[in-house]
Amino acid sequence: MTGVGLSAVRSEALPPTPGPFRGTLCLFSKPVPHLTWRELAQKAKRAGFGGIDLTVRSEGHVLPERAAEDLPKAVAAIRDEGLEVPMITTQLVSRDDPTTVPILSTAAKLSIPFLKPGYYHYKLVDVRKELAEACTQFRGFADLAKEHGVQVGFHNHAGYMGGQFWDVSPLIDTLDPKWIGYYYDLENATAEGAAQGWKIAANLVMPRMKMMAVKDLYFKKTESEGWRETTCPLGEGMCKYKEFLKMAAAGGFHGPISLHIEYQIPGVSDEQGIALSRENDDAVMAAAERDLATLKPWLRTAYEGA
Repeated sequence: MTGVGLSAVRSEALPPTPGPFRGTLCLFSKPVPHLTWRELAQKAKRAGFGGIDLTVRSEGHVLPERAAEDLPKAVAAIRDEGLEVPMITTQLVSRDDPTTVPILSTAAKLSIPFLKPGYYHYKLVDVRKELAEACTQFRGFADLAKEHGVQVGFHNHAGYMGGQFWDVSPLIDTLDPKWIGYYYDLENATAEGAAQGWKIAANLVMPRMKMMAVKDLYFKKTESEGWRETTCPLGEGMCKYKEFLKMAAAGGFHGPISLHIEYQIPGVSDEQGIALSRENDDAVMAAAERDLATLKPWLRTAYEGA
């Protein structure tokens, strides 16, 4: 079924009935790498999250080469604290990676429904050829994920393939929408298209949006680099979440939302928002709790019309 067909099916359906957002609000585990799996769940639960978006990649909470052994232990520790693991973040881009099958098969056994793959990079030598090669790789990976029963959400990262989705959508439109869709990131979409680009991309992916990333940014002029995108606490930037969340509600989205802390807290975290030491984890978690408190009323207004 093509993307046009999906849109037609969605447009003929009855509009969603207003009601609470039913997805899981997850903490992206990247900014607090020093926490054990159980500590991660305990602190996330106290902050008000319902789940963890767990990193299963180099320097993540679970190393890819140890996924078969450690992912079940991590998920058990998190679930023991009453939280869900509805998605994992990986760096997988090919079915030929030796860690691909162990990660997919273990995620399937643990009933983790969603997976974020890694990124494909433009070399900017022959972008048509580079895109074709990446699409071949992704198709192979997507087919394998489908075989294992794990849903994949292609993430739009600014500066990479799929940064605004329309370069990869002709491929994704040909793949099974039950298993392959999009992981939409408004912050990255805004970095690529602050005027209307983010909205066009959101409209394009909405019929098969699997997951959502939440973070914010603004453009800042620096002496050394000129204008550059700068991440910031949620609600302090230029991302139009109130408008976007209304689109998500109208589209019937109830997948996991992963809240990212990717801004620098002086003396606490680096430019990627990662805690500088174990002693700084609580300060990063306090920032996550504040951002979550900002997000929740936006969701209520968008979904319930409050």
